[in-house]
Amino acid sequence: MLLSILGLVGMLVIAYVLFVNFYPSFGGDVSKERQANYQSSEQFENGKFVNKKDVPKDPSFAEMLKIARKFFFEKVENGRPNKALAIQNIDSISVANYDNGTRLIWFGHSAFLLQMDGKNILIDPMLGEVPAPHPWLGAKRFNKTLPIEIEQLPKIDAVIISHDHYDHLDYESIKRLKSKVEHYFVPLGVGVHLEAWDIDTDKIDELDWWQETEYKDIQLVCTPAQHFSGRKFSNGQNTLWSSWVIKSDSKSLFFSGDSGYGPHFKQIGETYGPFDFAMMECGQYNKMWPDIHMFPEETAQAGVDVQAKAMMPIHWGAFKLALHSWTDPIERVRKKAEELRLPVTAPMIGESIDVGSPNTNNTIWW
Repeated sequence: MLLSILGLVGMLVIAYVLFVNFYPSFGGDVSKERQANYQSSEQFENGKFVNKKDVPKDPSFAEMLKIARKFFFEKVENGRPNKALAIQNIDSISVANYDNGTRLIWFGHSAFLLQMDGKNILIDPMLGEVPAPHPWLGAKRFNKTLPIEIEQLPKIDAVIISHDHYDHLDYESIKRLKSKVEHYFVPLGVGVHLEAWDIDTDKIDELDWWQETEYKDIQLVCTPAQHFSGRKFSNGQNTLWSSWVIKSDSKSLFFSGDSGYGPHFKQIGETYGPFDFAMMECGQYNKMWPDIHMFPEETAQAGVDVQAKAMMPIHWGAFKLALHSWTDPIERVRKKAEELRLPVTAPMIGESIDVGSPNTNNTIWW
């Protein structure tokens, strides 16, 4: 019996090693030579990237089992919509020919198409069905189709990535987008995944927190977030995570990426605010991981901290990655934002958002 158990464990270990090393969606690994280039970063310590606050704490084996048990076996009331979410479809010709101010189109979760000054920018374009290394390892998104398929998108000037988790950086999406994209902007280290997926190194800019760059008259700033990274058990915190400031001559936007609440939001607001529009993480939170994802009330306060004129809650409405009901984020953040007198927009997936005058009287589509 013991030999049989040991044999089974050995086979599982071998299967895992083969899967991780040969299945492409896991991406690349940061080499020792590449790590040497990150030594000058204030965020890089002892071979890993770190937050200003000492989080996240590595959970014990017992804590990991507790989280896994809750996630896989605890029934969550209204954890998913009872039917596929309705979306607004986008006409490919109107997208290709758009040149009328700054607008955003939400694909659900944290994925956007930003059209700004005649430029097309994709933000965290996770456009796949399942936020996992393999479709069998996760649940499908809430909507059956996308507002527009990748093949129907026009030329993409830039892709901006906040970090390397599967619900933000998707292998299949990147591969399908490859022929359309001119350039990629990512936090330190994330370029290894793109390079593993045959993206030319010359097309990738890796930035540290507070680093600025300009691309086709659009200013991009890689700004702090309080989160973590990794695509497999062995490479946690090998790449950096971030938020982003995106500015043209006429409009200023903030994209939070994934983040727990912290003083960095106020610092970003004081340095680059006010913002015409902020896309703020609001979803997939739990009291077991309070430092890496904001609760909705914190999301609203963070919107005030960055000095946003209007805010949109993101990181909800597409996937079940936590133990709250799927509508809890939007219901709670709207209530708190009203108390703080912060205008909130909550469009349907696929609905166009005019950054100059976002609709804050949305239909309660959820």
